[in-house]
Amino acid sequence: MAGNKKKKHPLHHMVAGGCAGLVESSVCHPLDTIKTRMQLRRNKGTTASEVVVRVRNSLMEPALRLRHSLQDPLMSKALTAPTAGGGAPTSTTLPVHDAAMRLGANKNNNATVVTKPGPGVVQAPLGPIGTARRIVQREGFLSLYKGLTAVWTGIVPKMAVRFVAFEQYREWGTAWNTSNGDAYLSPTAITFTAGLFSGLTEAILVVTPAEVCKIRMQSQYHSMMDPAQMQKRKYTNVVQTAGLIVKEEGLGALYKGVVPTMLRQGCNQAANFTAYNLIKKQVCEWQHSQDLLHWQSLLIGGVSGGLGPICNNPLDVVKTRLQKQVVQPGKTPKYTGLLQACTVISREEGIASLWKGITPRLMRICPGQAITFMTYEAVSQQITRLNWF
Repeated sequence: MAGNKKKKHPLHHMVAGGCAGLVESSVCHPLDTIKTRMQLRRNKGTTASEVVVRVRNSLMEPALRLRHSLQDPLMSKALTAPTAGGGAPTSTTLPVHDAAMRLGANKNNNATVVTKPGPGVVQAPLGPIGTARRIVQREGFLSLYKGLTAVWTGIVPKMAVRFVAFEQYREWGTAWNTSNGDAYLSPTAITFTAGLFSGLTEAILVVTPAEVCKIRMQSQYHSMMDPAQMQKRKYTNVVQTAGLIVKEEGLGALYKGVVPTMLRQGCNQAANFTAYNLIKKQVCEWQHSQDLLHWQSLLIGGVSGGLGPICNNPLDVVKTRLQKQVVQPGKTPKYTGLLQACTVISREEGIASLWKGITPRLMRICPGQAITFMTYEAVSQQITRLNWF
């Protein structure tokens, strides 16, 4: 990292990076599950006529409530509703004080009633907290950790590749910069380029296959509290998931979404390493030390980790959709590529849908990067003290 002039052995970065990834994934995985579920949710775009109806009903409802409040609360109001066959309206008696009653006028000026959902239906907002509540109530608390085995399988090599590749690319960039006086690059430019290429490298070698398996496991809507549903689930663990995907869809299916994954990881690590090293260099100069305190690594890592997701969330949405879909032989998949998927999602669900999951993603990545860099720095300092490599 920045400020350490002595060259470290690649195994040093591999061990420190692997430990950092293991700790980070174990703590932050539930937020990743919430993000994936939010990105997989398909919303129907709201038309202009639907907006007009909602506004009209919202203006009518206070007047209707006022009229009902003047009556005896214990009385029942006879409401007319059309029959299913379109015949004469029939009289339906419902209590006026029923909180689930909603009145609105249809084309025939007949009253319509929307009743409460049946028992066992979990109602919650569509935000990250509501999504988490639905998952826990419908599928059990442990469902927030679906796909964790896939993450564990890939996180150690991913972090090892990330930090080793970053240091190696930065060393090559520095050497090239020194040998070419006319083609001078600033240390910041070298760090940015090294971060970019380290993200591309980890995406190809580790991230894409691991995330395909993880997303398939996360997207299963089965309760982990019901043994019968657990036995019927299609994907059980990362090895079985990878094998089944290859068997049903071919080896190339493990690399679905590789292009947006490469772009996402490249942007993330370029911004992440550049911001972290710039801030770390400044802090080390202020305190005249090459090492950061643990809380300083935590804070700087959290700040630097939030820059990437803000810029590249559409890439993450497209990647999730591409990796979730199962391609049937002889049938054209709904999403075929990066630009086509962006166009389809924007047309069907609105352009804002490309930013689905940004809140849980920031909630996931910011503390995740904070934990990653803090753990990396702590383990790296310990390795240096013990003189392992």
